[in-house]
Order: sequence, then C-alpha cells, then structure tokens
Amino acid sequence: MNIIEKFFPNVVPLWNGDGGVVEAINQTIYMTVWTTIVAGIIGLFVGILLLLTDEHGLLENRPFYSVLDKLVNIFRSIPFIILLAALNNFTRLIVHTGIGPTAALVPLVVGTAPFYARQVQNALLTVDAGVIEAAQAMGVSPLGIVFRVYLREGLSELIRVSVLTIISIIGLTAMAGVIGGGGLGNLAINTGYLRYENDVIWVSLIFILIMVFIVQFIGDFFARKTHH
Repeated sequence: MNIIEKFFPNVVPLWNGDGGVVEAINQTIYMTVWTTIVAGIIGLFVGILLLLTDEHGLLENRPFYSVLDKLVNIFRSIPFIILLAALNNFTRLIVHTGIGPTAALVPLVVGTAPFYARQVQNALLTVDAGVIEAAQAMGVSPLGIVFRVYLREGLSELIRVSVLTIISIIGLTAMAGVIGGGGLGNLAINTGYLRYENDVIWVSLIFILIMVFIVQFIGDFFARKTHH
C-alpha cells in the first residue's frame, strides 16, 4: 500500500470518472476562468464609470454616480449563498438549468462584478492627480486619459486587485458547489462531509489552496514587473 492509499483511501477510487477529483478540479477552473473574464469586463467598465462620474471626475455626473454607486453597494452586500437562491429562476432563464458549473456562472458573475468594480475604482484613484492634470492640459480626451493614463499608470494596482478578486472567485465556486454547482466545493461537501470521508475534504482543500497560491504567485510577479 503506497502513501496515497494509506492517507487518502477514499480519494483513489474517486480520482477519475463522473464526480471524481479530476472532474471537480476542471469544473472549478472552468467556473473561475469564465467568471473572471465576464465579471472582469463588466467590473472594469463599471469601475471606470464610477471613477469618471464621481465628484471631481473627468465626466462628473453626481445623479448618475449616485445611482450606480448604490447599485454596486447593494449587490456587493448580498450574501452569496442568498444570491444563489434568489437568482435561481433567472439562471434557469439564461442557461436553461439551475445546477452544474454553467448555471453557477450566472450568480458568480452577478456577485463578483460589483465587487471588482469597486476594486477597480479604488485602484485607479491611486493614480497621481498631477499626471492626469498634465494630460488634460495637453488636450487629451477623457477616453484617452482612461487608456493612456489611468490604465497604464494604475496597471500594477489593477493587477493586485484582480488577484484578490480571482482568489475570491475561487472561494465562491466552492460555495456554489454546495448547492449543485459542481467543482471542489461540491466534492468536499456532498462526497466528503456527508459520507464522513475526511480525506476527500482535505484533498479538495489542498487543490483549492494550490489554485490560490498559483494565482497569487503569478499576480505578484506581474504586479512587480509593472510597478513604476
């Protein structure tokens, strides 16, 4: 008997096949990648809008900012487990199913995009105001300032908040798995916890931690490379 069979006796039979460890890892990666892409695009756009329309922003518009700011705060405040249940009918309308990794993408995006939008706003607020004023004095348009100043000068901080968001997404995929979203969370709870197979829980935790460490390492590397 090798060391894996000794310490993880219930994991070996579950490694491959339907509902196995490999499938759970793939489902978690699938949910994390697609949520990162879709919520990242939405969150970046909303975050830039918040930045531009806030007081003293390039396109200051207090009524618009007030509405958008409140919407972001509302969706950020909803506990994710409640959001999963509340969006069940909407999820079925969009993807025609309420279970599985694809169904989990809907609440994952809805829950992540507002969080990332606020992170983007805060990250871009760290850009030196003097650089922005210099760009304005040179006649650069607001859109030009966004791409040539805000996103360029704030890239390092944007990477850092993106890493934080991706790590949060990995955690949310585990929570989505509890109610049928699949992935490592589903494996840990429905197979490990409910069957009293603690080694399955630990293996699920180990792979989640590995994903987090990889994301953090890559993010820190690029943040250092882009830091001015």
